[in-house]
Amino acid sequence: MIDKRWIGYEIGTSVLPVEPGRLKFFAKAIGETNPVYTNAAIARDAGYADLPAPPTFLFAAELDSGAMFRLLDLMDVPLQRVLHGEQNFEYLEPIIAGDTVTVNSRIKDVYQKKAGALEFIEIESQAVNQRGDPVARMRSVTVIRN
Repeated sequence: MIDKRWIGYEIGTSVLPVEPGRLKFFAKAIGETNPVYTNAAIARDAGYADLPAPPTFLFAAELDSGAMFRLLDLMDVPLQRVLHGEQNFEYLEPIIAGDTVTVNSRIKDVYQKKAGALEFIEIESQAVNQRGDPVARMRSVTVIRN
């Protein structure tokens, strides 16, 4: 069982450079067909300074940094028991090509269901751009099968 002492634990900082090629690749990978995510001229015509990040792009920040994998290792949670349960995003400002986004995350809650057969790690994250402007708040839930 995951000890509740982990609640409040600061997972660390993840830094994600927002590169145009990566934005286009991500848009294609998620099946996004709106050209505002792949064509800078269309994005500018739509009012963006450059290509905007597609929905869910920020999920890549923690994956890239390995922060979640390090946390699970620190908690002695085997990856083969882990499921991605839920992800929510609240965007405060557009994230665009050329930005550098910094994500800080902490464990908000640890709880169980089904008499401990399932454990949940709820994480909340705050993202800021290179100017320190808040750009997003995120919440994720990781499920561990026991």
